[in-house]
Amino acid sequence: MERARFSGSSAEAEPIQSSFVTAGLTSATARSGRQTPQRILVVYPPHVEGAEILARDVTQHLRRLKVEVDSVALSGDVKSLDIAEQDMIVALGGDGTMLRCGRMAAARDVSVLGINLGRLGFLAEVQPNDWKGVLARVLVGDYWVEERMMLRAEHFRGDELVGSHEILNEAVVSRGALARPIRLQASIERAEIATYVADGLIVSTATGSTAYALAVGGPILPPELKNFLMIPIAPHLCVERAIILAGGANLSIVVRTDHQAILSADGQVEVPLRDGDTICVRTSSLVTRFARVQEPTYFYRNLTECMSHNRSAEKFK
Repeated sequence: MERARFSGSSAEAEPIQSSFVTAGLTSATARSGRQTPQRILVVYPPHVEGAEILARDVTQHLRRLKVEVDSVALSGDVKSLDIAEQDMIVALGGDGTMLRCGRMAAARDVSVLGINLGRLGFLAEVQPNDWKGVLARVLVGDYWVEERMMLRAEHFRGDELVGSHEILNEAVVSRGALARPIRLQASIERAEIATYVADGLIVSTATGSTAYALAVGGPILPPELKNFLMIPIAPHLCVERAIILAGGANLSIVVRTDHQAILSADGQVEVPLRDGDTICVRTSSLVTRFARVQEPTYFYRNLTECMSHNRSAEKFK
């Protein structure tokens, strides 16, 4: 069995506080937004219809309110964006834009406020017609910050660290174009759990539990949860249930294949894998922060709406 490898010390599991209070359900990671943002960066995907026009409108509105603001089109290289001096990012777009901005902002402890221009909008806070009222509240500090756990996935080839990825939704180790399963040896703390013969294996945060993991039958985790989950894709004669892992767990996945396999990070980065490569996953030291004005129970309301009406199915109509 392959030994687990990690380039740094593993994150310790954080205690989970009760999510119930006298007034009702609230996020254990929510806190009142005391900062009144003075420097805001508006980020938008140029390929999305109406995004550039809305970015201009939002930017002009904030300037009239004496806020220091700039806007930038979201290109392929988000690392090139300078957000070190920003108090907040206003992200226009869908969940893909929110994932990219969330990862980028996490490295600088900057909060992200999302204006939804996508189909589902699980992560965005504001609908396109409501942004002025929400910004008015945010600019006087009338908001709270929701913290989302992230994962760090490290790719080893032998003893060499090939690359690492900070992940908000999920890491997926899967087959390539050929419709042939691969073998994936999964271990926690060097103790083997199972060898999966499957199309792939999803390792998901609570945030990602409503994405790809949900599509293959995984459980829905509340966003404040510090655990992560592992679930196979189309397993053949092997364990098919999801396994919930503690936030401090060290997971390693050894790839066994004689054909193409890939590592996908948040569905936005694709890395080719070879036979014998190891993917090590643990809780990241980074945290994504979303600015919220809705009540903390928003997640369940949004989930119910999306489950009853899958707007992503209308994308190509």
